[in-house]
Amino acid sequence: MEVNIFKFLLIDYWRSIDKKILLCFLILFSLGLFFSFTSTSSLAGERLNKDFYFFFSKHLIFTFLALVIMISISMINTQLLIKSVIPLFILSFLFLALVPIIGIEVKGAKRWIDFFFFRIQPIELLKPFFILMTAKLLTSEKIHNTQIKYILSFLLLSSVIILLIDQPDLGQSILLLGTWIATVFISGVSLIYIIIFFSIFLITISALLFFLPEKFGYIINRLVTFFDPSQGDKFQSSVALDAIKLGGLTGQGMGEGILKESVPEAHTDYVIAVISEEFGSLVSIIIIAMFLYISFRIIKNCFNQENQFLKISLSGLATLLVFQTFIHAGVNTNLLPTTGMTLPFLSYGGSSLLGSAILAGLVLNYTKNKSYLYD
Repeated sequence: MEVNIFKFLLIDYWRSIDKKILLCFLILFSLGLFFSFTSTSSLAGERLNKDFYFFFSKHLIFTFLALVIMISISMINTQLLIKSVIPLFILSFLFLALVPIIGIEVKGAKRWIDFFFFRIQPIELLKPFFILMTAKLLTSEKIHNTQIKYILSFLLLSSVIILLIDQPDLGQSILLLGTWIATVFISGVSLIYIIIFFSIFLITISALLFFLPEKFGYIINRLVTFFDPSQGDKFQSSVALDAIKLGGLTGQGMGEGILKESVPEAHTDYVIAVISEEFGSLVSIIIIAMFLYISFRIIKNCFNQENQFLKISLSGLATLLVFQTFIHAGVNTNLLPTTGMTLPFLSYGGSSLLGSAILAGLVLNYTKNKSYLYD
């Protein structure tokens, strides 16, 4: 009897899931594993004197864990998941709030919490739940005043950004701000409110740069270097762009790239440049197109959603995915200042993979009920 129930649930899940989105996520995770192997083997074996499969083994473990998390979240009852938004956000926010207290500092930034066996960057786990919490506030039936909803969501954004700026992590702050603006815009907010909130953010950043130059002066340095390379060190971005040019359309061949040996964080912050150098810009274009296709499928599903919370949540998650992808690509192609932004699903790093899995699981869960209507 239990076997039949499980079989029925599995069949029901498979019929309702958006198979095209699921397949895209699985392909991206698989590509992440493959590129992790090609980009980290020489780094581990030759430069760090570790086992050649040191980084790949860790990436494989986190990929397996990420897949379990993605499938688990996608299988949860949607209404139960909606009710769990607030506690999940609070939990992830508490982890972020603990970073200044018990976090560890790496290369001048305190962004990680050490759990002995692995390190977690809480903001990666928080981002999807921040979108859901924003959607929750914007669609709350208990708050009747629309202006109050927008103010509360802005205060929520501000509380997260304050913690991020303290780390400091301007890249994630800009990503969340852009995603928040897109989310509240989709909900129907007046452009005047967006301009006001954006102005407050710019004034706050300017004040921090003026009054605390010793902590946030690196932001000015990056901007100055971006607009005038002769005024600073633009080594990483320049090497990444050169690598993309060398790769051309078809690439230098697997293992023939030099970027991963020249730039310390190539397998995380510059993975799209590594891919372009060794496998060609065509492969990178296909990968970016896959992200755009996933976003297209998500937005298409929104038209079939009657639940306003699900509609805003899905739009916000799609925006987060696209914005992060293009910020990463923009930095790699020297179109944007260096931000240290990872590429979802493909960049090396346990926190990035787990955050991507949470986002993927939420997307699959929120799109599964009506996706079969337009397959």
